[in-house]
Amino acid sequence: MKIHVLSAGAAKGLVDAVQPAFTAQTGAELDASFSAVGAIQDRFLAGEPCDVLILTAALLNRLAQRGEIATGAIWPLGRVATGIAVRAGAPAPRIATAEALRVALLRASTIYLPDPQRATGGIHFARVRRELGIHDEVAPRLRAFANGALAMSELARSADEDALGCTQVSEIRYTEGVTLVAPLPTPFELTTVYSLGVPARAIAPALARRLADMITAVDLAEIRGRSGFETV
Repeated sequence: MKIHVLSAGAAKGLVDAVQPAFTAQTGAELDASFSAVGAIQDRFLAGEPCDVLILTAALLNRLAQRGEIATGAIWPLGRVATGIAVRAGAPAPRIATAEALRVALLRASTIYLPDPQRATGGIHFARVRRELGIHDEVAPRLRAFANGALAMSELARSADEDALGCTQVSEIRYTEGVTLVAPLPTPFELTTVYSLGVPARAIAPALARRLADMITAVDLAEIRGRSGFETV
């Protein structure tokens, strides 16, 4: 049997980490798909099969109010910061202050990011560029992808040591070949809270709840932390 998971890209590392144990205990496989939160919500609302839905807490709560999520079937996953990444082995720029971040972005040859209209990290990074006064200046060097995972994979494949990436910390941490520099500095920091829900239309709600319990279990707190999720 397959459990269908539609998830924001931020949770990919976490879902991948529990998949082997879940399959070993239940015999069920995960058919998981990850993308920007806006794209995942659209696919869910279009009727795509879904037993487990992972989105920002705000979006999931709205769906629950509409009756799309089963009663009492929401689990908090944690909060994820947005940060700056470099290729593994490349020098890390200073980004601890607004001015340092501005200089680092202006010096970057290419900036890899998720969809600036539908992905949490991409939307926020567009605001950061505007507030730093460099939105138009760095625009020609932006390389946007459907989600943070794809953006970080492309950064990892780049041979350019002057390239930077900006997306959620969890997506940076689970991508081989890139290194987290640091979360965005004050006042540009962004922490997004994510939750997991079991849809009212889930085909296998019992197994979905078991997966939810496993992902949010107390003994997996360390794995969630390594995956970029901080306890709310």
